[in-house]
Amino acid sequence: MSEETSRTNVVMSKLSMIGDLLMLQLVFLVLSIGIVTLFPASFALQRVLPYAIGQEHPALMRRFWNEFKWAFRRFWLAGLGLYFGGVALAFGLLFWASTDGPIRIAALAVLIPLTGMIVGLYLSALAVLPDAATDITTRGLFRAANLFLLRRSLAIAGGVIALATWYLLLARLPTLFVIGSGLVPALLVYWIARTRTTRPKKDPGSLSK
Repeated sequence: MSEETSRTNVVMSKLSMIGDLLMLQLVFLVLSIGIVTLFPASFALQRVLPYAIGQEHPALMRRFWNEFKWAFRRFWLAGLGLYFGGVALAFGLLFWASTDGPIRIAALAVLIPLTGMIVGLYLSALAVLPDAATDITTRGLFRAANLFLLRRSLAIAGGVIALATWYLLLARLPTLFVIGSGLVPALLVYWIARTRTTRPKKDPGSLSK
């Protein structure tokens, strides 16, 4: 009887976690409607995700909202730059992919690695956000993300490929956007950050200003 109860508790815990994750995804969708709020919503989701997975969820929505306000105040301008930079890169890739001639190969040979590097740096920024100090600046986050990218380059490269595969899947099944637009990148980065072979000692000032 106790074993059966234990299994029931495990199942209920997993269902509760899935429910929390889907709720966070829904809030992410609502908050990311505005262009300027897209990346702050992604940052907030990444910082709250460990609490949802660990089922430490008292006032989970309040925590998400507080993290969103924190991220918006600090990173709205950087997020806006990321958005328009991403649009420009996507336009460049589509433009040169649809042209002919040797210049197409040269342009794509530059744009594809550049896009991969930028996406990898973004994933690295998401990976360090949960442990980031509340007074971190954009420059401090960039520095921490760059260090993480150097340490976990192979894992991040795999993450870039997995994320590209996810977006290709979205192109065929756009309805998946509703349930995975924010969760899939967040869970991917969470897995990369959690599977570090060696965890460096946390320096209280390393993720600050």
